[in-house]
Amino acid sequence: MNSKFSAFVNSKSFTVISWLITILIVVGLLGIALLWRRPAATAPAQPEPAPTASVQDTSISLPAIQTASDSLNAVSRQIALKTNIPERPRYKAIEYTVGRGDSVYGIARKFNLKPETVLMANYETLEDNPHSLKPGQKLIIPPVDGLYYKWGEGDTIESVAGKYETTPEEILTWPGNDIDLTNPQIKTGTWVMLPGGARPIKAITLPTVARTGNSGTANPGTAACGGGPVGSGFVWPVNNHTVSGNDYWGGHLALDLSAYEGDPVYAAANGVVTQAAGGWNYGYGNVIQIDHGNGYTSLYAHLSSINVGVCQPVYAGQLIGLAGNSGNSFGAHLHFEIRVGGSNIDPRYVLP
Repeated sequence: MNSKFSAFVNSKSFTVISWLITILIVVGLLGIALLWRRPAATAPAQPEPAPTASVQDTSISLPAIQTASDSLNAVSRQIALKTNIPERPRYKAIEYTVGRGDSVYGIARKFNLKPETVLMANYETLEDNPHSLKPGQKLIIPPVDGLYYKWGEGDTIESVAGKYETTPEEILTWPGNDIDLTNPQIKTGTWVMLPGGARPIKAITLPTVARTGNSGTANPGTAACGGGPVGSGFVWPVNNHTVSGNDYWGGHLALDLSAYEGDPVYAAANGVVTQAAGGWNYGYGNVIQIDHGNGYTSLYAHLSSINVGVCQPVYAGQLIGLAGNSGNSFGAHLHFEIRVGGSNIDPRYVLP
């Protein structure tokens, strides 16, 4: 029997050894597991931490999120569809072509200049007469108010400044003059801007014609009319009370009132007609003067028709002629002047 057992063991030796190794591995793993769990189960309890003082909350609160309703209190701003770029200053003179309906006064306003500035810069074209303006003319438009001056032989900065009411500093420092301050020499024939400068305007005015007698009106000419009605208030000489071209300013001592060819022209106040003349008349064209007997004289120019005669008494609002375009004029209107003691004033001072 021992021989059989030995034979069985010998024949199954590999199998037996495999099982024994397997059993040893399993037992070893179980032992390791038991040893691992035992320290954790028997570990003494950790003491509770001692109470500590409470720490103050130092967190920073954030602003509340803005809602749609809150945004109604915000500052509103309109959306700009176009960027507004400020206009750069102009330092050089430019050329302007006169168009239909232009006036020296209106052109000056387009360039933010005084009409005297435009008139003084264009003596060769206008000869100081704003009524000489015609469509198609080329005008010099200075960059700033003052006198645009052509430098002459023998001129010096000091002499020119003194003569034309400006200062050497204004001439030297104006950027458009391009003067070298280290050697301030200006060549003859150079056009120079004299900021703030001026010269006398050689305006041509028709002499005042007074009636004879003690009227109080200046008397460069008389009509030998004697007495007559005296004015006590003024009315508008045309139905339209707007300015059509030149306003009242230093180079134009009148209002150009809107009127069509043939519109009625009325006496502005009671008085006596001292001039009723057709023709050129210094560019005034067909013209009427009325002496109002109280120091005031009114003048009506560029008429198409004269309906009164010299020494005729007239009354405020009476028809005296028809508006037109005679004399030095382009475009029908009424050139209306008021003179006190022979000197012009703005007619607005007396018109209602």
